[in-house]
Amino acid sequence: MKIKKAVITAAARGERLYPVADTIQKAMLPAIDVDGLYKPVLQIIVEEAFSSGIEEICVVCAPGDEERYSKAFASLRDNLVNSFKGVEWAKNEAEKIDQFLSRTQFVEQKEPLGYGHAVYCAKEFVNDEPFLLLLGDYLYISELSQKRCAAQLIELASQEECSVSAVNPTIEHQIGRYGTLTGKQLPSRSGVYQIEKLIEKPSLSVAELELQTPGLRIGYYLCFFGMHVFTPSVFAILEKHIAEKGAPTLLTPALQELADTEKYLALEVKGRRYDLSRKHGLLRAQIALGLAGDAHGETLSTLVELLAEANSRNS
Repeated sequence: MKIKKAVITAAARGERLYPVADTIQKAMLPAIDVDGLYKPVLQIIVEEAFSSGIEEICVVCAPGDEERYSKAFASLRDNLVNSFKGVEWAKNEAEKIDQFLSRTQFVEQKEPLGYGHAVYCAKEFVNDEPFLLLLGDYLYISELSQKRCAAQLIELASQEECSVSAVNPTIEHQIGRYGTLTGKQLPSRSGVYQIEKLIEKPSLSVAELELQTPGLRIGYYLCFFGMHVFTPSVFAILEKHIAEKGAPTLLTPALQELADTEKYLALEVKGRRYDLSRKHGLLRAQIALGLAGDAHGETLSTLVELLAEANSRNS
């Protein structure tokens, strides 16, 4: 099974990032990538996909955002070409943006009808092929010396020829933020589970009763990483859920049906995910990018200096 396509959902308006998200799409917020260059968050996510073997990308966006994204990236490319003529890093970045523009299409989610509905909007683009799904407000950072997070997921899905969701063992007081699951670990593969049950943002009491996973540390649960590979059969399930409900369509209930009807695995990805919509989410992600990249030493010394300054003011 070859995964050549990726879907990035970026249709949410970012209420938790008000008022900045009222003037710029949250996927266009800037961050310093591991190579030391400022980039829009969306570009960092796209490069995660391309570097993991993805060839085509579909961004699911809000009405009117297709033109805004296209103009913004075209302007970035033109500025790089015109303002930094003959500069190698600028030439390389301009080529990356050209690749983004030529290999990416946009699909609008006309109404905010839920995350499951947003994924369903990419059905025509996927065209009956397996695909990688990423979140437009998450940054993914692999552990040092490890493959990209998306590459780890794609590798397992290709080998097993089935849907695979990335997960992280997550401490119990945080599970109310994530889809949470349980299953049986495959005897031949460390950190790979056959998914049995999924619940969206469960309470701790429900998780204790229904989502304990043998082998995990006490107080930890398997929570979604915000990254999946799905077979196209997920669209038939989503279509049924959309038709049955008047309420917004969630993705997790559809994934429970997927687990009930076909082989569906979870992989403990060697990396971390950073939710940019959380309070201080962009700050946390930026620190993690700095520590994982070329500016590791500078980032570390800056943190030490800031902590020392804060300590001296408070003493």
